[in-house]
Amino acid sequence: MNKRPNPELSDDENPEWTEEDFKRAVPFSGLPETLQAKLRGRPKAAVTKERITIRLSPEVVERFRASGDGWQTRVDGALKDWLKTHSPA
Repeated sequence: MNKRPNPELSDDENPEWTEEDFKRAVPFSGLPETLQAKLRGRPKAAVTKERITIRLSPEVVERFRASGDGWQTRVDGALKDWLKTHSPA
């Protein structure tokens, strides 16, 4: 095993932590609530979507992906619109 650091992976702005760094570290729960909220990210949605696997034609996927970020949400919206006038049965 090669013990020399890979220069491709070294980062001068984020050096490896020293023992002193670990001694000064504070657990997440020890941070102020306001900072915890910012670091936690967006709050969980009241209504969450269900993760599934679905097979779609390449043309459909290509067109929606080409529309940019959020394409899966737009597929969901298109299916909701279809349900307004059709019965899946």
